[in-house]
Amino acid sequence: MFSYQLYSSRNFPPLSVTLSMLAEAGYAAVEGYGALYSDPEAVDAMARGLAETGLKMPTAHFGLDMLEGDPAGAVAVAKRLGIERIYCPWVHPDQRPTTAQGWRDFGARLERAGAPVRAAGLGFGWHNHDFEFVALPDGTIPMAALLEGGPALEWEMDVAWVIKGKTDPAEWIAAERGRITAAHVKDIAPAGENANEDGWADVGHGTVDWKTLLGQLRGAGVAHLVIEHDNPSDHARFARRSLAAVKGY
Repeated sequence: MFSYQLYSSRNFPPLSVTLSMLAEAGYAAVEGYGALYSDPEAVDAMARGLAETGLKMPTAHFGLDMLEGDPAGAVAVAKRLGIERIYCPWVHPDQRPTTAQGWRDFGARLERAGAPVRAAGLGFGWHNHDFEFVALPDGTIPMAALLEGGPALEWEMDVAWVIKGKTDPAEWIAAERGRITAAHVKDIAPAGENANEDGWADVGHGTVDWKTLLGQLRGAGVAHLVIEHDNPSDHARFARRSLAAVKGY
């Protein structure tokens, strides 16, 4: 099932109009992010918007601060919105480990943070960027150490960030089969193009071989395929063109 990461539309309020646009474009699901459920009123607005448009929210991002500081609150939001899987999406640069053991410890920290989520019957994992694939001085790949330290963690693979980390996503898909439970479907513009969109592209209109990669992800049992663009100049154009492209693969 194709979903849409609502972070892609953060610069195009209001949310109610975005949800209607996505439903009309043919999406059945969306993925939430922290700012959308920062307070009870925001959660209620999101719940109403989902009900009115018929959209589901099977997956969502929750910040580590909330997961560690208010796990019961995070679970309550998830239950209210029908979220089935939570992914922690980010760690600030000044908090990133610098050694292999540090990344293993961080994986263990994530696993502890996710324990209340899993106890509530929800899936829990990590969403990557590119920094997890930059080798440490001893050659260790941080992502490998993170997964080793948190053996129960699921993984939402952001494929384009894996590529930007100068590694082959196909190798990781094969190696972590069964652990990757969702993936971000995002595209990279040719070098020097789309500077106004930070070098990203509508899915199917960039350099990522999505036809092949979608087949590999599906073959690995990945159920949630989340279309995303970090900075589209027109979110409705991006949403429509991307969904049309991937439906042809």
